[in-house]
Amino acid sequence: MPDLPHANRLRAGRYSQSGQIYLLTAVTYHRDPVFANWRTGRLVVDQFRQTQAEEWADSLAWVVMPDHFHWLVELKNSTLPALMLATKSRSARAINAHLGRSGRLWQKGFHDRAIRREEDLLAVARYVIANPIRAGLVRRVHDYPLWDAKWL
Repeated sequence: MPDLPHANRLRAGRYSQSGQIYLLTAVTYHRDPVFANWRTGRLVVDQFRQTQAEEWADSLAWVVMPDHFHWLVELKNSTLPALMLATKSRSARAINAHLGRSGRLWQKGFHDRAIRREEDLLAVARYVIANPIRAGLVRRVHDYPLWDAKWL
């Protein structure tokens, strides 16, 4: 399966603004369900926490699905491309080492959506963490191990 045909277009004209809230999505290469094992998914979560510790962004809510993640962040001392490059490359190294494999983990590019101040931020966060329910993986979000939200 090839990369998303519009991945390069998604990068064109991207604007990063400190203090802006973004919903970010990245997909595994060939949509491989690498994170079906929650222990492997925790290695992505470690990178979310690392970027927060480095004050690149504040994580507001996230979910790691079997073949992608959604991450609601407030951008701080970084740009979107730098934040996603660091997150994807660090997690790929950690996951490949954990699984004893090499090669690509992520599809090129990522999707971002700036959240307008007038949008209901809690509704966007609920949308993010309800992904496992909509995908039919669990009946209750609390039964899924790979999510969190700032408000909990």
